[in-house]
Amino acid sequence: MTSGAKLFYGIATFLGIVTVVYIIATSSVKDPGSLQGLEWAGTTALVMSFLLALMLAGYLHLTDNKTDISPMDWEEAEIVDGAGVLGFFSASSIWPFVMTVAIVIMAYGLAFWHLWLVVFGAAILVWAGAMLNLQYGLPPEKH
Repeated sequence: MTSGAKLFYGIATFLGIVTVVYIIATSSVKDPGSLQGLEWAGTTALVMSFLLALMLAGYLHLTDNKTDISPMDWEEAEIVDGAGVLGFFSASSIWPFVMTVAIVIMAYGLAFWHLWLVVFGAAILVWAGAMLNLQYGLPPEKH
């Protein structure tokens, strides 16, 4: 198991314990100025944080056997072992900007309750996401 998976399992364990303590603590509050019972906003946030950390830990754990050991997880690694290509990052793609504009259009539509604008922004977002994924699968003249 990689160090990332161990880290997220630890975070998930911590959040699970904190969630249980928070639920017990907020359920037993006897303050006349507040409603008695569970406090839903904090409970929802903690449960969702716990599930997110558990999901990331499970993903890192399951993909661990599909990848080689990284220099971070090798005790005898040198600094030079981490050198090399880290991945391919497109330097001149316009599609992340188009996706950002689409999200702004959707937010503007939600803020002023123009549902047609939300639908328009969602259509642009889907189109830009598809083009982002296909930009190197299409010939350059089709970009």
